[in-house]
Amino acid sequence: MEMRVKHLEKVGEVAKAVVLAKACAECHLVSNQTTFRQTYVSLLCQLLPGEEAIMEISRLDCKDVLDITCNLETEGEDNTAFILCTTFLTQQLQQQSLYCSWELTLLWSKLQRRIDPSLESLLERCLQLGAIAKTVYHLLFLVRVIRTERRIYRLTMHVPQELGKIMDTDTFEKSRLYQLDKSNFSFWSGLYSETEGTLILLLGGIPFVWKVAGTVTARFGLGPEYEILQSLSFLILATLFSAFTGLPWSIYNTFVIEEKHGFNQQTLGFFLKDAVKKFIVTQCILLPVTSLLLYIIKIGGEFFFIYAWLFTLGVSLVLVTIYADYIAPLFDKFTPLPEGELKEEIESMSKSISFPLTKVYVVEGSKRSSHSNAYFYGFFKNKRIVLFDTLLEDYSPLNKDGEPETDTPTEDKSKLKNKKQGCNNPEVLAVLGHELGHWKLGHTVKNIVISQMNSFLCFFLFAVLIGQKELFMAFGFYNSQPTLIGLMIIFQFIFSPYNEVLSFCLTVLSRRFEFQADSFARGMGRASELYSALIKLNKDNLGFPVADWLFSMWHYSHPPLLERLRALGSTKQD
Repeated sequence: MEMRVKHLEKVGEVAKAVVLAKACAECHLVSNQTTFRQTYVSLLCQLLPGEEAIMEISRLDCKDVLDITCNLETEGEDNTAFILCTTFLTQQLQQQSLYCSWELTLLWSKLQRRIDPSLESLLERCLQLGAIAKTVYHLLFLVRVIRTERRIYRLTMHVPQELGKIMDTDTFEKSRLYQLDKSNFSFWSGLYSETEGTLILLLGGIPFVWKVAGTVTARFGLGPEYEILQSLSFLILATLFSAFTGLPWSIYNTFVIEEKHGFNQQTLGFFLKDAVKKFIVTQCILLPVTSLLLYIIKIGGEFFFIYAWLFTLGVSLVLVTIYADYIAPLFDKFTPLPEGELKEEIESMSKSISFPLTKVYVVEGSKRSSHSNAYFYGFFKNKRIVLFDTLLEDYSPLNKDGEPETDTPTEDKSKLKNKKQGCNNPEVLAVLGHELGHWKLGHTVKNIVISQMNSFLCFFLFAVLIGQKELFMAFGFYNSQPTLIGLMIIFQFIFSPYNEVLSFCLTVLSRRFEFQADSFARGMGRASELYSALIKLNKDNLGFPVADWLFSMWHYSHPPLLERLRALGSTKQD
């Protein structure tokens, strides 16, 4: 019978194999019932995420699941063991069962770490499980797992052999600690965000704020018929709430984490002034655009979704055009790159690939952070390149502080060592060769086309769903169907699963584009310079070069450092 079960599995008749294995596991005449029971459960895992398979697994006893999972792990079936453990743990969380829950959670974390060793992945999965947990005990179990995993990462002190030639022990240690702090912050801020969003939905926060917005407009003698004005009041109140609840997290990230690792260059006064300025600029753009969009939807008739899409397309193109010239200078100082060798070489390189360059700017990014970047913008024959001063070895103010004195405290020396050194001119040209590769290969245009196709699809589906009263009633709107609330419900909540899938697809596409842009720079004869520039920038930004392939594929829009260096070829840098 055991051979028969294996044969059915081999020929793809898994459902039949499940039935036969279950019958053998329950038959008292069969001597090796335990083996058939394990086979039965393993086969069920192959039928996931089928509802029937999930229900069958949820009926198992937790101790049996633990035994079978351990047996599968011993036999080298880590993936099957992890699937079984995750499925049963998920059911436990939903059913609020505490039976053997800690043992199961601990075993799950062990398998998770073996399959995907990155701490970020563990934090992400714990956050997902925490979102469906219905008891405080389960949440505490997950927090305990995270603390255990963090302890393991704290003990990882040595540079992996593959990184020995491109990263020293000191930089690796700083990168590791920076990554740990960011991961910890990401988990707690994400947990708070999920909790806040859930409470807003459960306690009727959205209809409450809409009612308050109506009260505000009523004070000016405006009734419910002035829906657009009430929508604008709602937006102001909602964004104010979001700004105030997010401010403590932003302050902690900037003045604790970024400050601790030597990146923050802002004072608290500058930070708060910047935050107020961002809020005002956002309102100046958001309110008129929203009011016009709502008006178009109101008067657009049957095909309003086409007009709404065309309007948002026009707005996005205008914003892209004016951002660097009129919006970005409100926050950062832009100055033309001085005449000299670097500017001449940039212009020469642009001319060699027919890039219509008109101006090259240096932005004073060092006054807020020591992270670096470079980008280009503009349409048609009016292209401009922007370089962060922290990217340029010869222009970065962070390189003008000099070496620390001999009596400088050790902590301050460490902080100074974290400062940017930037890239030399050939490396800057290699980075720009990568960026210009995006233009030459049409990546920017492709992204715009994909974005607008998605926007049109979303507006079309919005037109289909907006008439469903049940959607509004589910969110507490029983007597009215405001257009802005419909946009929020459909785009933010109904489209949420679709947005996750789309985000993953765009991440995969972005990584492909990055490899292609690297290849373009290599084709320009700048592989060696790009190789060294990537290493320098990774060190300057304390990027942690080790990443699990599955986690990075889902989350990283740019490939990890080692993948990019391998793709650049056999170029070596000591």
